[in-house]
Amino acid sequence: MTESEAGQPNGRGAAQGELTRVSFVLLPRFNMMTLTMLMEPMRIANYLAPQKLYEWDFRASFEGPVSASSGMTVACRSFDQEGLPVPDMIVVCGSWGAEHLDDQRLFRWLRRLARSKVQMVAVELGIYAFAKAGIVTDQKVTTHWSMMAGLAEAYPELQVVEQLFSVEGPVMTCSGGTAGLDLMLHIVGRKNGDQLAAEIANQVMHHPRRPPEALQRYATGGKHDDVHQDVRAAMTLLEARIEEPTPVPRVCREIGVSQRKLERLFKRDIGCTIVQYSKLLRLQYARVLLSSTRMSIREVSAACGFNSMSYFSQSFLEAFGKKPSEYRQAWPEKDAAPSWPGTVYSFLQGTGRKPRRKG
Repeated sequence: MTESEAGQPNGRGAAQGELTRVSFVLLPRFNMMTLTMLMEPMRIANYLAPQKLYEWDFRASFEGPVSASSGMTVACRSFDQEGLPVPDMIVVCGSWGAEHLDDQRLFRWLRRLARSKVQMVAVELGIYAFAKAGIVTDQKVTTHWSMMAGLAEAYPELQVVEQLFSVEGPVMTCSGGTAGLDLMLHIVGRKNGDQLAAEIANQVMHHPRRPPEALQRYATGGKHDDVHQDVRAAMTLLEARIEEPTPVPRVCREIGVSQRKLERLFKRDIGCTIVQYSKLLRLQYARVLLSSTRMSIREVSAACGFNSMSYFSQSFLEAFGKKPSEYRQAWPEKDAAPSWPGTVYSFLQGTGRKPRRKG
């Protein structure tokens, strides 16, 4: 497949006026914002073009309403209902709990469409459906940054990268949120021309249009965009060494800054000390492993650089309000809404400190 054909429905270099049929497969608790980001460029394309360019429908494992994480519902048809047109593009939208999906009927249907060269798109945790169906094996994929650790642990053969979206021939993956808009503008540009994609971007006031390789996060936990480069360098180093935390003096030596200066910069730009940030980072990593893998609590503790199980459990409880054993589901079925504490913001609120306002 040539570069110009990548991203085309069915792998074809379709004429610019050809109708493209898109089917959104919605998994329970999908992200409504992401779905909207994917839909709106197609709606605006139809609005701007002299003829209808896109048509879409909503499908699920069952016929009826499917609830998003926001509580809003979308009426869906069964994905394999007789009489429905074969789509040119399948977009699987999954979020909370999709990592535990076990729907063999859906997996068989996805494999069948993939063999027919239908364009396959996995959004956020929809990537788990592709991995379990065998549609992705050893290629580059992405998902939301907060869930990357669990995906990489569950499927070590995949090249899990932190970027907005990936294009690997007939398979695309998307991290979600506003990245859905960039992905769809990319698809429209490839299929219908960059002029139309640019005009859609103008309509929604989305500038600049971001490439696939753009990072999902500008600065992890940063309070504003101008986080100092030394703080960024320290964050990158700490993230790369989750399993073996690096002492602060060594961090400072490796990035070439004094400890006093780095501590001051962390408090200014992040709101906490580098030690506190490192601990929160490892606890967040642990939470993802607990909720998305079958690793034991002891294995998770070690994987996150905690030498003491009791200290890990105590720190985890303080950060999230639950014991590690109670966090096997990121969003338990009994809870009406998801909760994801343990951020720098919640840490500052818990200690009574107020985040510094910029300016």
